[in-house]
This record gives sequence, C-alpha cells and structure tokens, in this order.
Amino acid sequence: MTLQVCIAVVIGLAASIDDLSRRRIANWIPLAALGSGIAWQTAVGGWRGAVGAVLGACAGFAVFLVFYVLGGMGGGDVKLMAGFGALIGIEHLAAAALWSAACGAFLAVGALSVRWLSRRLSRSEAPAGPASDSIPYAPAIALGVWLSLIGA
Repeated sequence: MTLQVCIAVVIGLAASIDDLSRRRIANWIPLAALGSGIAWQTAVGGWRGAVGAVLGACAGFAVFLVFYVLGGMGGGDVKLMAGFGALIGIEHLAAAALWSAACGAFLAVGALSVRWLSRRLSRSEAPAGPASDSIPYAPAIALGVWLSLIGA
C-alpha cells in the first residue's frame, strides 16, 4: 500500500466518521487532504506534481460545485473532493467522481429504503425535517476515491 493510499484511507475515514456523526465535515479534514496531496504530488513529481495537485484540487472543487449551488450537497463535501483532487491528481479525478456518484446513489437508495421501512413499521406519518432528509455524502466520496486508486 502506497503512502497516497494510506493518506486517502485516513482522510476518508475521518471525513466519513465526522459526516455520519455530526452531519458536517470539519474544515481540517479537507485542508489535511489538500496539504498532504500537494506535498505528496510534489515529492513524487516535482513541480509537475505540484501543478497536477493544484489542477486536481480545482477540478475536484468544480466537479461538485454545481450540486452545492443547486442545494443538493454541502460545502464540506465540495471541499473534501477538492482536497482529494489534490491527493489523487487530475488523472484519477474523473474516475473518483464517477465512483463517488455510483456509491452515493447506492447509499441514498439504502438510506431512503431504511427510512421508508422504519416509517411504515412505526406507522408514523409525521413529515421528516430537513436535517433528517439529508444523506451524508462523505462515505460515498471516500469510497469513490478509494475505488479509483485501486483501479476498480
């Protein structure tokens, strides 16, 4: 396992735990991904690696910015993908975004199914509030990045 993969695992786990427990991603997590990504890419590829990390961060930010603007995603998710973009570089970013979308869809269907089933079993017709309607997306982003790194 490379250092890049180890960093991605640690950052992904931290973001997922934070998002699942607090429904927020602390700013230090995407910043850690951004800083370690730029450092790792620079160490491996010199100035070209640094440029690739910056391009990856910008592209990672842009990938999810549209969903944030439309209200379908939180700012922490956008920043997390930017940090991961720096870590994995622009060459893996498209695959990571596609894997994240697929994992997110799978997790969303599962979460909605569990909510539907629990409402039916409790026979509650109370409307859900906005906080309960959100689905933490950091686990999907982490899984997408991990899958892109292993070349799945």
